[in-house]
Amino acid sequence: MAALDGKKILVIATNYGVEQDEIVVPVDQLRARGATVTVAAQETGSIQTLVGDKDPGKTLEPDTTIGGVNAGSFDALVVPGGTINADTLRTDQQAVALVSAFVEAGTPVAAICHGPWTLIEAGVVSGKTITSFPSLQSDLRNAGAEWVDREVQVDGGLITSRNPDDLPAFVDAIESALTA
Repeated sequence: MAALDGKKILVIATNYGVEQDEIVVPVDQLRARGATVTVAAQETGSIQTLVGDKDPGKTLEPDTTIGGVNAGSFDALVVPGGTINADTLRTDQQAVALVSAFVEAGTPVAAICHGPWTLIEAGVVSGKTITSFPSLQSDLRNAGAEWVDREVQVDGGLITSRNPDDLPAFVDAIESALTA
């Protein structure tokens, strides 16, 4: 039996601009560990990933749309980065409402790189210790969080990491949160 058998994880993304490895690696690794992973995009149609915010990466097919999911149906939420993806998600009221619903329910929310922008918009970082891509540290501090430079930071139900190099620790922390 795999560690995450029976666990349902939601990954949200825009249809353009998500950092390739920050969506592909967690989806693949969490599925390999037994989780059922649902990828929800803003719209139907392919997700065009980017590498380093500029070069086209893999194309993924989402399972559903952000508007078509219910937070109560999942055991965790993953918010990948990519500057364009994260900046767009934080202006998407459905995505922000999903983050809020997961946090209010006490369900783990994992955000990497620029993903914590959506956590800021949802108003869930005040009083929390968070890591992110370094350029977000002032945004996080201004929202009431303590920013730290660590490969992974867990504070309550929030799991955060800095960049694609931190993906092994990030995925392990998601597994730990779901098997504790």
